[in-house]
Amino acid sequence: MAKDIILVGDRVLVDPEQGEDKTDTGLYLPQGAKEKEKIQAGRIVKTGPGYPVPDPSLLNDEPWLKASKDKYFPLQAKQGDYCIFLREHGVEIRFEKKKYIVIPHAAILVVIRDSIDNQLKAI
Repeated sequence: MAKDIILVGDRVLVDPEQGEDKTDTGLYLPQGAKEKEKIQAGRIVKTGPGYPVPDPSLLNDEPWLKASKDKYFPLQAKQGDYCIFLREHGVEIRFEKKKYIVIPHAAILVVIRDSIDNQLKAI
């Protein structure tokens, strides 16, 4: 049975880039030193639907009488983007023997996206 991760709200699933084991001077770093970095980078694997936007029709006196439609303000980050994010806001998870980090969209500092031409070729 195939499994799928469904992200909620403004969450982003990132495949983290593996940090360097060695400094520029040739010293090998212990695992704990890499985990204390404040920023990290990785490739965005999946994003949630976005920020929820309340339906104005539900603000009436009897909101249960009207059907609610889920509405979301989309996220700027997209699947396939490379991002730099604040590590302290992330939660590390393992899914099908692979390590990922789930972060809120607000923790992303920079998004690096391929040019529009490359994206059109992929479609």
